[in-house]
Amino acid sequence: MLKVGVLGAGHLGKIHLRLLNESSKYELVGFYDADSIHGKKVEKEFGYTYFDNINTLIEAVDVVDIVTPTLSHFDCAKKAMEKGRHVFLEKPITKTLEEAQSLIAMEKQYGVKGQVGHVERFNPAFTAVKDLIHNPMFIETHRLAEFNPRGTDVPVVLDLMIHDIDAILSVVPSEVKDIHASGVSVISNSPDIANARIQFENGCVANLTASRISLKNMRKSRFFQRDAYISVDFLEKKVEVVKMKDAPEKPGEFDMVLQNAEGMKKQIYFENPEIKSNNAILDELETFADAINQDTTPEVTLTDGTRALRVALQVIASFDL
Repeated sequence: MLKVGVLGAGHLGKIHLRLLNESSKYELVGFYDADSIHGKKVEKEFGYTYFDNINTLIEAVDVVDIVTPTLSHFDCAKKAMEKGRHVFLEKPITKTLEEAQSLIAMEKQYGVKGQVGHVERFNPAFTAVKDLIHNPMFIETHRLAEFNPRGTDVPVVLDLMIHDIDAILSVVPSEVKDIHASGVSVISNSPDIANARIQFENGCVANLTASRISLKNMRKSRFFQRDAYISVDFLEKKVEVVKMKDAPEKPGEFDMVLQNAEGMKKQIYFENPEIKSNNAILDELETFADAINQDTTPEVTLTDGTRALRVALQVIASFDL
């Protein structure tokens, strides 16, 4: 079992602590939080060992799980990597691209592994259809959330939209060509609602909308590709897969057949991929343990996290154009 320590015991940090404590692949050594009063309160309430010194905790573990505010990601990861510790970083990977690129260099320099917590990669609805998504040419995403003061210190792009940016980058086999975006601040000092149109070099276009001031929650993505339409509901963990194939010469009574202007006939049919229930956060943490133990590439690498951050920052930068 890998010895693990958690940095940060906020809302998400406590979830990580609970799951790591339950995992058969980790031994939870303890946690550190900059707020000692809060740290001791969490220790008393849940029984996890609180370390009042970050360096002492890093020395005692094999893996450091960083669930602190984004501003401190780089400093925490740097401390851990310099001690030869593997690091799991919540998204976004860091505040700046320069910091992210430095972590990629340090990962190689110190011979450690890093993974970024883009948890939607492990959503059972997405994993059920990911292998069916081939060269999509139009993508539309909506990630809407009811207002929550937590997280409003950063733009909605880094808070919410970056989930969809990462998922899209994982299935589009092309580099980004151009980005146009707009954002509006309604309650916060940073944009609360944003829309981005991302064009890829291969012709694919992705239209993303994110809001944290909605009346209801929604996390849906739609992928359109040659002869197929795939819809993923990340919130309800449901999928729709609609495909087309050449129609048979003698269609059945209940076959759905379309004919275009050129006379070509296509049959519409539905696929129902199995959606396996899981805990996505536990899965991402345990696949990282597997990558360390088996010396394989993590599911979401530091390079993946950096690509998502780069596009997210480009979206934010285009607000002022």
